[in-house]
Amino acid sequence: MAGPYTPASAGLRLRATQGDARRPIASALPLDHTHVSKIDNSHERCAALGLSRIERLDFSPLGRSDLVVARERNQRLYAHAAPVMEMLFEQIVNSDSMVVLCDATGTIIHSIGDHDFLTRASKVALQPGVNWSEQSKGTNAVGTALIEESPTLVHADEHYMHANHFLTCSAAPILDPRGNILGVLDVSGDQRTYHQHTMGLVKMSARMIENHWLTDDYRNVMRLHFHSRVEFIGTLMEGILAVSQDGKLVGANRGALEQLGLSGAALRMHSLSTLFGTSVSALVDRFRSPLAQPQPVELSNGRQFHVHARFNWPVWHGMEAASPVSDVVPTHETQGAAAPAREPSVRSSAASTERAGLANLTTGDAQVGTLVDKIRRVINRDIPILILGETGTGKELLARAIHQDSERARQPFVAVNCASIPETLIEAELFGYEEGAFTGARRKGAVGKLVQANGGTLFLDEIGDMPLTLQAHLLRVLQERQVTPLGSAKAVSVDVMLVCATHRNLREMIEQKTFREDLYYRLNGLAVRLPPLRERTDLVALVERILERENPDRRLRLNPDVLRLFQGYQWPGNVRQLFNVLRTASVMAAGDAVISRDHLSDDFIDDARQASAQRPAVVVPMPEPEPVQRERAAPLDTAMPSSPAAGSPVDDQAGRSLEDIELQSIQRAVDAAGGNISVAAKQLGISRNTIYRKLRWKTPR
Repeated sequence: MAGPYTPASAGLRLRATQGDARRPIASALPLDHTHVSKIDNSHERCAALGLSRIERLDFSPLGRSDLVVARERNQRLYAHAAPVMEMLFEQIVNSDSMVVLCDATGTIIHSIGDHDFLTRASKVALQPGVNWSEQSKGTNAVGTALIEESPTLVHADEHYMHANHFLTCSAAPILDPRGNILGVLDVSGDQRTYHQHTMGLVKMSARMIENHWLTDDYRNVMRLHFHSRVEFIGTLMEGILAVSQDGKLVGANRGALEQLGLSGAALRMHSLSTLFGTSVSALVDRFRSPLAQPQPVELSNGRQFHVHARFNWPVWHGMEAASPVSDVVPTHETQGAAAPAREPSVRSSAASTERAGLANLTTGDAQVGTLVDKIRRVINRDIPILILGETGTGKELLARAIHQDSERARQPFVAVNCASIPETLIEAELFGYEEGAFTGARRKGAVGKLVQANGGTLFLDEIGDMPLTLQAHLLRVLQERQVTPLGSAKAVSVDVMLVCATHRNLREMIEQKTFREDLYYRLNGLAVRLPPLRERTDLVALVERILERENPDRRLRLNPDVLRLFQGYQWPGNVRQLFNVLRTASVMAAGDAVISRDHLSDDFIDDARQASAQRPAVVVPMPEPEPVQRERAAPLDTAMPSSPAAGSPVDDQAGRSLEDIELQSIQRAVDAAGGNISVAAKQLGISRNTIYRKLRWKTPR
């Protein structure tokens, strides 16, 4: 970072207001009229909301259990963003600043920064768990970027609240391949250390996260990397398009939209042939060789680009120039094997879809197998499906598999997390709105999620968290199959397959008058329960499946010690936690063929030890006990549930009693420490994360 910016020569921009009073509407930075207008519009929104510039700051972040839940809901965003944030912080270290990651509501879920500045930032509640939307904190880079949906700088007295005037903040929204906001990346620092290049670093970092997300979403779909200058292919400047096997453009990064001059909706109106004048089969035929050079293409307006196609050859090996595109369906059958020389490879649609959909979720557990059989009987029968299960059991993964196996597989799959959208915005998100429908509405309005999903599948996750007032509106839409956007008098017809999910007990909510009974029966065509990982019998198969997916180029396995550790653990985070543990272990085991304890997170090992030590020692041992390979693993051998007797009522009752004692001990330690989790963790000899998780279990869901 260079030295602080000195605005002496720039002067303070002022604007005449009623009564000839003059007030600052932007900082002293020499920025263009667009920036000034953006800040001024934000201040007007804040005034309309009734916010005070000198009101007392909100120092009430989310409760710890709620923050953990918020982080779990945004685990994928965090996983993609965390390493990028580390790299970004290396560029600004020792500059009195911090890097902040917020979710789509403006709530901070992660931050890193210089220690001294983190302390100063906490005094204005710039810390995890606090919401920094405009309606909460007035004009600020995070909240204003969410409304403007564009990179935003807010410097010094441009912040609406006086307490935040010491800050300079540069934020950029993070978008998914369909243009939906996933969150915001922000760098905040002391306003005296402002540097004009900070925004550039933030925008590049946000683009890197978006590109990782797109690649993860479409790892088995053809991706076109293009730029007008061939040397920019493979850099952050390139455009990336995701193309399905029938030539439809199903996703794009920000670079693609900027270079093509198209919105996401306009781009999806094109196909590969109408945009670039080529076909999927021609690209497969050209780029099946790893030495192939980028191909020149030309738009209808004469603009020229260079394109390089990337795809999984074993999946796409039948896409030859001579074969019709419409006849070829992706298959995972040949993944991991060498692609045979040209052979007839046209697969039946049914067989291919089965591998990519529900069949891909069956790994030997009887409960999951029964669940899949039930779902197959109602697919394409216009029967809504309600998925019940704990957080992390894979409810969205199941919903996507249902969509993949349905007749709507080539149409959109639109997911809405009803718990992550503010109550004031969820109606606009679902049903859309016209221009000027409410304060802060974007220009030209917006299409709602229901209309976006027309012809495809709408997945309403955490439906139990939908506000009661909105439930009646949703019920009417589902019955009439028509949506009326906010601020409009014109209804739009919609045809969607509905899949919902929740970890809550909806019947109890109905009794408590917090969920409509008529909506429950409208959603509950078929209710299925995804079992938690601790109740499943296919742990080993799941481990193998995840390791194969994360490490397609090498074969990884667990050593017996780690396998016993996994089998004796209760997996409170379920499949999501298992996936994260294995992904980290895979990275740590680079160059090794076997995952050992040394490759596992210390926090996970501590949790597993605690869980093992607190299980009753009278559990029936394994039928064929193996010799202890490490001294530290000994407690796990005696606590391993390895026979039906381990699940007996006596054992369950003892387990519950120990859990109650454990929770009481933890709660007493936390209370004695005055709520300081770090102090309580040291006194108990366990990790802070263990306390957070245990207390979260105690909280009714």
